[in-house]
Amino acid sequence: MSVPVTRTDKTIAIVGAGPGGLTAAMILARRGYRVRVFEKDVQVGGRNAALRAGDFTFDTGPTFLMVPQILDEVFELAGARVQDHLELRRLDPLYRLQFGDRSEFLPSADHDETVRRIDALFPGEGAGYRRYLDHERRKIDAVFPCLRVPYDKPWHYLRLRLLKALPKLDLNKSVYDCVAQFFRHEHLRISFTFQAKYLGMSPWECPGTFSILSAFEHLFGIYHPIGGLFRISESMADVARGHGAEIHTASPVRRVLSRNGRATGLELASGERVDADAVVLGADFGYAMTQLLDAPDRGRFTDENVRQREYSCSTFMLYLGIDGGWDAAHHNIFFSDDYRSYVRDIGTGRLSRDPSFYVQNASVTDPTLAPTGSSTLYVLVPVPNNTSGMAWNADETAAFRETVLSKLESRTGLHGLCGRIREERIITPRDWESRANVYHGAVFNLAHTINQMLYFRPHNKFSELDRCYLVGGGTHPGSGLPTIYESGRIAADLILRDIH
Repeated sequence: MSVPVTRTDKTIAIVGAGPGGLTAAMILARRGYRVRVFEKDVQVGGRNAALRAGDFTFDTGPTFLMVPQILDEVFELAGARVQDHLELRRLDPLYRLQFGDRSEFLPSADHDETVRRIDALFPGEGAGYRRYLDHERRKIDAVFPCLRVPYDKPWHYLRLRLLKALPKLDLNKSVYDCVAQFFRHEHLRISFTFQAKYLGMSPWECPGTFSILSAFEHLFGIYHPIGGLFRISESMADVARGHGAEIHTASPVRRVLSRNGRATGLELASGERVDADAVVLGADFGYAMTQLLDAPDRGRFTDENVRQREYSCSTFMLYLGIDGGWDAAHHNIFFSDDYRSYVRDIGTGRLSRDPSFYVQNASVTDPTLAPTGSSTLYVLVPVPNNTSGMAWNADETAAFRETVLSKLESRTGLHGLCGRIREERIITPRDWESRANVYHGAVFNLAHTINQMLYFRPHNKFSELDRCYLVGGGTHPGSGLPTIYESGRIAADLILRDIH
């Protein structure tokens, strides 16, 4: 994997050192462009950055690594190999699922073992699992390649590959409808549809196309990079720097500069101006539209247009460094007694008294994250975004914290947990918006509704301003680390096509 044989005098300015921006940075730097990345925080990663509390280390956001083949591909495009930078550990079981009746299901990375566990818990349902895998494997083969190309023009819908895949897109069904044809028991249906929450959506409303999310987990596995998922972003930054990219942290951007309908660079908060032949926007989509682009450069994306779009839910986060260990899986999901009502509450902007929640017990796999004899607990609770009107002031935050800790003790068996906490950090939906610049605190960005997919999602080559490109969860193909890496690769390909 050699360095590029030619270099160019073209400069690419990238806003944000998140996964999408870093993917584009390392590919473009390897191809000989002068790449300059400007990140507002003191470290790279964005929502995929490290969060440190005393001697404990957490991932701020994503904790699941799926479809590592995509990571392999983008590293290879940057002239690097994942295994030279990261140690990936495949997890088994995939996760522990505990339902409202306190029964548990731990699907295995081994499909035959998963069939045995399904039949033991849900007699006669194992055959449905095999049918599900066969169906979803064919669906992925047809659909996923269609998500890896841009949809900047209406006639891109006429691509032969997409036309052939249309019957498998299941746009007339929900994720729940797609899975229900393979499983009778409600617990199993939830087990293969809760992944819609990765997009911040309800399984009963998320387009059926995304039934492939659970299939990705079962077919390709779930991985953990030793040191934390934030190590991926740090490794991407190392690769980009190795090809000459400049990554400026603690360098917030004030606005995108333009002339005659074309992006020409950036103005930093410090007042410095940076000239560029193209700009890559890796900031949160709603924030970028309303804060970083001048009104004439946004076109149809006015404040009102951005405000009226549909957004994902938010999350309430607890990061706990505790004394002692916890004998549980790496990933643990605890469903509320009435999961469907809980999901409905989120959609209507109500804070449930019986929330579902996710706990990452990373120390069981990765001892580098906590001192000897201690553990990290990462707790995520899906909650309404800030359109709900909740203030998340000190009293509301404290009250919900008590609710979550009480649930943790009663559902996980971690009795006396509060007395074991050595370090604690909290992020509320208001914090996501005010500190991380996440529009409405919608951490999974624009909802993945049919009218906000493919061509109807903001384009990777921004349609309103020439030489401006979008990466991240707010553009095509959407939220989640694998698809955000894809957005960075797509943007890099478009720049290579447009500016050579």
